[in-house]
Amino acid sequence: MTLRQQEIVEFADDGAYSASDAARWVPEPPKGVGRSAFQRDRARVLHSAGLRRLGAKTQVMGPSSDDFVRTRLTHSLEVAQVGRELGHALGCNPDVVDAACLSHDLGHPPFGHNGERALAAVAAGIGGFEGNAQTLRLLTRLEAKTAREDGRSAGLNLTRASLDAACKYPWTAGDAPTRRDGSPNPKFGVYDDDADVFSWLRQDAPPARRCLEAQVMDLSDDISYSVHDVEDGIASGRIDPARILRDLPRIVEATAAWYRSDIGPDAVAAALERVAAQSFWVPEFSRSRTALAALKNMTSQLIGRFCQAAELATREVYGEGRLTRYRASLVVPGETAAEILALKGVAVTYVMAPREQEPLYFTQRTVVFDLVDALMERGEAELEAEFLGDFLEAGTEAERLRVVVDQVASLTDTSALQWHARLCGMLSGTVW
Repeated sequence: MTLRQQEIVEFADDGAYSASDAARWVPEPPKGVGRSAFQRDRARVLHSAGLRRLGAKTQVMGPSSDDFVRTRLTHSLEVAQVGRELGHALGCNPDVVDAACLSHDLGHPPFGHNGERALAAVAAGIGGFEGNAQTLRLLTRLEAKTAREDGRSAGLNLTRASLDAACKYPWTAGDAPTRRDGSPNPKFGVYDDDADVFSWLRQDAPPARRCLEAQVMDLSDDISYSVHDVEDGIASGRIDPARILRDLPRIVEATAAWYRSDIGPDAVAAALERVAAQSFWVPEFSRSRTALAALKNMTSQLIGRFCQAAELATREVYGEGRLTRYRASLVVPGETAAEILALKGVAVTYVMAPREQEPLYFTQRTVVFDLVDALMERGEAELEAEFLGDFLEAGTEAERLRVVVDQVASLTDTSALQWHARLCGMLSGTVW
């Protein structure tokens, strides 16, 4: 059996996807029967080192701040559950959506978006840093699973469909489409030096358009963190649900300042009032077991509300049958989008914006900057083995900096602090 015939066998259980969708960048020998190519993709992501590291990376609050709050790992698992069910309801292959959802945050560095902004500043002269572009780099280069004939790593070597589904922003920084208001879009999904695999995975895809599975992943991410950040905030005492409607003007203002959106302030205010009027809304919280059950029910009801609205709206436009890849686009009703944004605004007001004024937040950025400087100076002695090989092969200072950025991005919050203490010394007056 040829490799191409094996690919056909592996995806034969799913007639909505083609042999091209199930192809891998590096053809692989047969692995026996029993699992489809897409099931193998999901398993590869689930067993990856990058996914395990997310357990010690910041989601909103640091992993050590509270043993209840979500980490990047628990967030990713929840996104995968939401996405798998929504994708399945629309006819997408659930393993493709699941693999994309599990992958979507793999490229995020230590300290969450704070660390991402620090690395973006460090890498401004070499093509930048973006968590989504780093995810593609990890999936197709940095994770050790498959090698090309020339010895270069092909990462996890996922199928074209799964890689495309993991691309939230399918363009380079230079090709990023402008936002609706004409402003530059800082988000991108691929670095210039990963253009070869990006070109392969985007074969026959409409320029700058995301496949349906990627849209499902993106919405599932939005739903999960908008709802779960509020849940975490209430459970930890940072958000008092009794104050939310009284603070409505403040929340609307914070939402507008934090997020670029076509959704106006009046729509955000109306959305929050609409959600707070639902029978499942928790108007106050006491931390009793009964209160925790009510909070969990609110979380479940909100997720179901948002997913069902998107499923029904998409079916209304595209009808029944299996919707996959570029045969449809996800339809999210305006009221649903406003409700999701309003919940994000609640988390911003009480958790995320105040956190940025904490001394720890600035210290985290210092840790990232210091580590990059130290590793550029002492990389050959300090880099982990897999990054050391890349560092020694690099021919320019820019290429070496990219390797150092890859190394720092791979660290967890805990390991970044440990590396900093070892290479740079403890930061005086700081308690972690």
